[in-house]
Amino acid sequence: MTAVLVAAAAFLMTLIGGFVAQRTGDRRHLVLGFAAGLMLGVVAFDLLPEALHAAPEKVHGVPQALLLFAAGFLTIHVVERAVAIHRGHEGEYAAHTHGHDHAHGGRQGVGLAAAGALVGHSLMDGFAIGAAFQAGTTVGTVVAIAVVAHDFADGFNTYTITRMYGNNRARALALLGADALAPVTGAAVTLLFTIPERMLGLYLGFFAGFLLYLATSDILPEAHSPHPSRSTLLCTLLGVGFMWLVVGLAD
Repeated sequence: MTAVLVAAAAFLMTLIGGFVAQRTGDRRHLVLGFAAGLMLGVVAFDLLPEALHAAPEKVHGVPQALLLFAAGFLTIHVVERAVAIHRGHEGEYAAHTHGHDHAHGGRQGVGLAAAGALVGHSLMDGFAIGAAFQAGTTVGTVVAIAVVAHDFADGFNTYTITRMYGNNRARALALLGADALAPVTGAAVTLLFTIPERMLGLYLGFFAGFLLYLATSDILPEAHSPHPSRSTLLCTLLGVGFMWLVVGLAD
């Protein structure tokens, strides 16, 4: 039940992210930088150590948990490339940043597919919260902090991407609502069964790769692109340090 309550916090944070997206200020890069630091910290200080402890068996000299870590990173990379979420390095998408009222139906479809993919990985976020609490309170707490921080960016991006590709405000708000409900649904699913320790370790390794990709390939570039400033970097370092403190106190 704790996992579902934490997922409810992710629900609220996603809505806050969408609300901020409608009223973008000049401090958004600082929030995203801090969120990326939290995510990096939880991967390095908690998810990977716990995954290696739960699934230490090796395949061709490499722990299974690390193989799943690489698989998680590559999976989200392939998915994002397929639906054009990772738009920062794709020059052809520049034309999509204007002309909402006259958008072509195909462009709207790209926006919906991209936002739908974000909803899908928010569902995985909720599942990760539930799985982490099954591994222990410490793991659950640090994963929850990382996911809740990350869901701010999720809500922001879901609304922004949907609108950027020409969809109307009502459609963007509907997808934002779906994105907010997704982590609660994912966490609730884990109440129905107990995950075996080895499978839990493999999943945590997979999710660590997933989280690392989002932090380094999506959130950090997005935080630095409009403001390549020292303040953004400082917020990222503070996020990593904060997560180190949380893990240390929890132990």
